[in-house]
Amino acid sequence: MQKTSVHYITIALDFAGQRIDNFLLTYLKGVPKTHIYRLLRKGEVRVNKKRIAPHYKLQAHDVVRLPPVTLPIKNAPSLPSKSLLTLLSERVLYEDNNLLIINKPAGIPVHGGSGVKIGIIEALRYLYPKIPHLELAHRLDADTSGCLLLAKKRSILKELHALLRSGEVGKYYLALTRGQWKKSALRVEAPLRKNHLKSGERIVRVDEKEGKTALTVFSPVEVFTQATLVEAALHTGRTHQIRVHAQYRRHCIAGDPKYGDKEFNKTIREYGLKRLFLHAYRLEFILPSEQQKIKIKAPLDDDLQTCLTALRKNQK
Repeated sequence: MQKTSVHYITIALDFAGQRIDNFLLTYLKGVPKTHIYRLLRKGEVRVNKKRIAPHYKLQAHDVVRLPPVTLPIKNAPSLPSKSLLTLLSERVLYEDNNLLIINKPAGIPVHGGSGVKIGIIEALRYLYPKIPHLELAHRLDADTSGCLLLAKKRSILKELHALLRSGEVGKYYLALTRGQWKKSALRVEAPLRKNHLKSGERIVRVDEKEGKTALTVFSPVEVFTQATLVEAALHTGRTHQIRVHAQYRRHCIAGDPKYGDKEFNKTIREYGLKRLFLHAYRLEFILPSEQQKIKIKAPLDDDLQTCLTALRKNQK
């Protein structure tokens, strides 16, 4: 543990509008939440020499006085491998002063934790050391590939979160599903509820009583003898939404170890598929502050293309 001395922070424009309690929880990472609120309550944290409430919203150029606090000594951070950095740099789909969009590789979580030291965000922050506020705007499951959106500024992150909440970001996926769909089954409006098993594993189920509203619209793209390649348009952003809605319609996604069908997965492995066939292939939105229209596509990875090619050959 190490004790800091009294010090002052001048609030940058990117942090304007953030509550002081949330700012401190991030800035003083490792300090117990109860201790931070005690400092605020006692007036030991001051803004522009004045006492403030925990809900005070910071303004650009505010001067925050922090009292001495005890911080945990951080272990040396894990460094991403050169191969991972090279891979990510080769998968940038779009970049400007505000946004970064990459074609996320499958098999890598978006952030570290639960035994994984380095995720996509940690590696990208290492790759972009001059962008201190690089943040994920949304998440993809570790086994899902495709368009992953990041913000370079906190103000842009707030805009993107507002767009995501209001459904103004078009998110479209490609998935290889079991069997052939009926037209009546393509629109899936089934509420979803997250559950945690005794093992700690997270699983999502359709729950008409306690689930949260969820809507996915599936569209067939290519039909095979035993499977259908579909586009899945997300109208809400629930955890595992596409995977659970596909399972709910009895058209589970190929290679899905959690919500899939073992026999179907075994059959599709014969066509070279070794992972979940779910790819975030298209992202569309308008960034209001810039009046900028973004429309990005992520090409399918070679392993998914190989599987489709093998399925087409089997049709002949």
